[in-house]
Amino acid sequence: QVQLVESGGGLVQAGGSLRLSCIASGRTFSSYSMGWFRQAPGKEREFVAAISWSGGNTYYADSVKGRFTISRDNAKNTVYLQMNSLKPEDTAVYYCAAGYPSSSGYVHTGQYDYWGQGTQVTVSS
Repeated sequence: QVQLVESGGGLVQAGGSLRLSCIASGRTFSSYSMGWFRQAPGKEREFVAAISWSGGNTYYADSVKGRFTISRDNAKNTVYLQMNSLKPEDTAVYYCAAGYPSSSGYVHTGQYDYWGQGTQVTVSS
């Protein structure tokens, strides 16, 4: 069992930055791939970024590539999402997730076993 708690969301102006954190409980954090997803009002939850258990492989949605960076610190049981050059369309609730997605499945919510409660990110224009 893994419990995930996100933090770091808030209100920021367009062009600004935020860093989200997700702290995991449990001793097996380092074995999980981790993902960040987001969900805007009236829209489906969508993939943002993912990182392999070792941190050696990272994946990004085209919409955030070059602006967002995912990283992890297995010693701290924490995964991060650094978000730069934020746009109003980045406004959403951001969720972290843990699981064992396949190499082609990391974008799918169904490939993750554990989810956090989400943190709100609002970008004003």
